[in-house]
Amino acid sequence: MDILSNIPLAPFTTLGIGGPARWLVEVTSEEEIVEAVDWARQHSAPLFVLGGGSNLLVSDAGFKGLVIRIGLRGISVSDAETRRIYQCAAGEPWENCVQRTLIDNCSGLECLTGIPGTVGGTPVQNVGAYGQEVSSVIHCVRAYDLHDRAFVELSAAECDFSYRRSRFNSTDRGRFIVTRVEYRLNPIGEPALHYPDLVREFESTLPAGTQPSLADTAAAVRRVRRSKGMLIVDNDPESRSAGSFFKNPIIMEKHFQQIAAQSPTPPPKFPSDRGPDGAPRVKISAAWLIEQSGFSKSYALGQAAIGSRHTLALINKSSANAGDILALAQQITAAVEARFAIHLEMEPVQVGF
Repeated sequence: MDILSNIPLAPFTTLGIGGPARWLVEVTSEEEIVEAVDWARQHSAPLFVLGGGSNLLVSDAGFKGLVIRIGLRGISVSDAETRRIYQCAAGEPWENCVQRTLIDNCSGLECLTGIPGTVGGTPVQNVGAYGQEVSSVIHCVRAYDLHDRAFVELSAAECDFSYRRSRFNSTDRGRFIVTRVEYRLNPIGEPALHYPDLVREFESTLPAGTQPSLADTAAAVRRVRRSKGMLIVDNDPESRSAGSFFKNPIIMEKHFQQIAAQSPTPPPKFPSDRGPDGAPRVKISAAWLIEQSGFSKSYALGQAAIGSRHTLALINKSSANAGDILALAQQITAAVEARFAIHLEMEPVQVGF
C-alpha cells in the first residue's frame, strides 16, 4: 500500500471543503482493507472511511488520522428465482450500478439515479429519493467488522434500516467498513411513480394514460433533480454542495396539524410509520419549514449560501470553509426550532470536528 501524508480532503468532496488528512490510503481489495486497519492500529491512528465524498463536511483542520479511500470496483449479475441479483463493490460509482439495472430493465433503483457517491454509502445512509429507498432491495451487505476483525455478511434485517438510518450510522457507527452490497431487483417490475414531483413531471411530458418505462422514469428523475440543483453537473457552481443538507423531520400527526392550522397554506407531508406508542406520525418538508422561517433560495452568509434552485441545498459559492457552512446551517436550525419547535437534523457526515 502507498500511504500518503498530509493530503487535502477538499478535492475528494462535492462541497470542495476540508483540511488535510494526516494520512490517506486508497484500497482496492479486502486484503488491503485489513492491512490498512492493522497499520492504523499500529500507529494508534483514528480511522475514517471515504467513499464518494458526496455526503460529507470535513473540518477546516482536516482529519488527524488515517483516511481509507475505498477503491474496490466491479458489478456481477446473476439470477435467483424471480429476482436478478446485483453484487456491487463498495467503491463502484453509484450511478454505474443504477445504469446497469436500467439496461437490464430491472426495477427498484430507477428513482435513485443522479445521486452522487459510491455503492458503499448507500446502505449506510439508507439512500432514498422520489419514493424509493435502497433498503427495499438490499439483500445483504458484506463488511469488515473492526470489533471482531473479521468479514461478515449482514442481512437487510440485521442492517436495522429506517429513514436515512442504518446500524452503520447509528448504533454501530464506525464499527464496519462496507466492501460489497447485494441488491435483488424485479426483472419485470414497473417504475415507482409515487412522488408528487415525479407525477407532475410526467403529467407535463407524457400523454395521459401512457405508462413510462424505467428509463423514462430515470430520465425524469434526473430532470427534476437538475431543476432543483441536486444533480452534479460540471462547471455548475450549484453542484458544490452535499445534496440535501437537512433531513425531512418526522413528527407527530398532532404537531403537524397544529402547524397546518397556523399556516396560510398546508405544509407538504409524506407518509411515515407510527411512533413507539403507536401514535400516528408524518414526515414534514424540511424545505417548507426553512422557507417559512424566513430563508429564501440564494440566501447567503458570507461564502456559504442556500442554493438558488432548492432550499435544502447549502452550497459553497466559491471559497467557503467548513465553519461558514456550519454557521449557516446553525442559523437555519435555530430559526426553525424557534418557530416550529422542530429540530432539523443535518444529513452530511461531519469529519474532524
